[in-house]
Amino acid sequence: MPATPLDRDDLRTRVSAALRAQLHRQRGRLALVGPELGPVADALADFLEGGKRLRPAFAYWGYRAAGGAGSEALIRAIGALELVQACALIHDDVMDGSDTRRGKPAVHRRFAAMHADEGWGGSADGFGTAAAILLGDTCLIWADEMLDRSGMPSDALERARPVWDEMRTEIMAGQYLDVLAQAEGGHSVDRALRVVRYKAAKYTVERPLHLGAALAGAGPDLGETLSRYGLPLGEAFQLRDDVLGVFGDPAETGKPAGDDLREGKRTLLLAYAAERATPEQTALLDRYLGDPSLGADGVEALREVLVETGALARTEERISSLTHRALDALSNAALDAEAADALAELAGAATTRRA
Repeated sequence: MPATPLDRDDLRTRVSAALRAQLHRQRGRLALVGPELGPVADALADFLEGGKRLRPAFAYWGYRAAGGAGSEALIRAIGALELVQACALIHDDVMDGSDTRRGKPAVHRRFAAMHADEGWGGSADGFGTAAAILLGDTCLIWADEMLDRSGMPSDALERARPVWDEMRTEIMAGQYLDVLAQAEGGHSVDRALRVVRYKAAKYTVERPLHLGAALAGAGPDLGETLSRYGLPLGEAFQLRDDVLGVFGDPAETGKPAGDDLREGKRTLLLAYAAERATPEQTALLDRYLGDPSLGADGVEALREVLVETGALARTEERISSLTHRALDALSNAALDAEAADALAELAGAATTRRA
């Protein structure tokens, strides 16, 4: 890889190529087990072709911010983040009962359909769920392999491993907080923000930045600087995701309109709405939120509540405030100019997206 910094398209292309190479090697290992594993490799290949590669981008610029020059080994190391992301999304779709991901059937639905098409015994849905859990676990295993065998120096990997381990623990803890919130019901701004931080904000922005910086040998001061930028930006990223989950265009998000409402997600949007809802609006929230059969009329009714209570406007204001906080931290940091410019561009990509 040349010493000059990569732009987002170049980085996305190189990370995607590294993932394809990784999957090619793993496909050979699966084939040694038996031809029955072919659909597993195919499903993962299809799944890994999608995605914005934001996490590797933040890791790359964390590395550059720490003075690293970049290498093909680095691309393989940060590409491992996409396998962690794949694990999280595949499992998340199972937990939420989602039908689609990126405009295609979710992994568990794909394998349920295969079961039904083959006319196998037992439950097609049960088979799909089991397959998706195993595929998600496989992604997590392969993520470790991709990082450890990336070709990065052993001392760099030793520095990065504590960040890597902390990130994976935080993801699972955040996922549990999310399903717990849905089970407990009710609405709490503080609880919603804690889910945002641990389920998404840290592993989307802050920890990838830390990972890249650790691989380059950065000290704790840079880690703190990157956190001042990364944490508010990661929260803004997830809040944008929450807005898209209710108001996004399915043609762009790849998921049905109102899916988060059907799943009963206890987001900040809903917490804000509950704070100011009239009795009639509260009754609508109680009636429709978490109804898996929620139709277009119910989705529209809940959208109206989110708008009329000011929940949507307050969430947009918070996204804007968090993004400005991240950019202010960046402007006050003693970072390489190229790294600072790239991180500012990534802030826009993370918070103004439509999918």
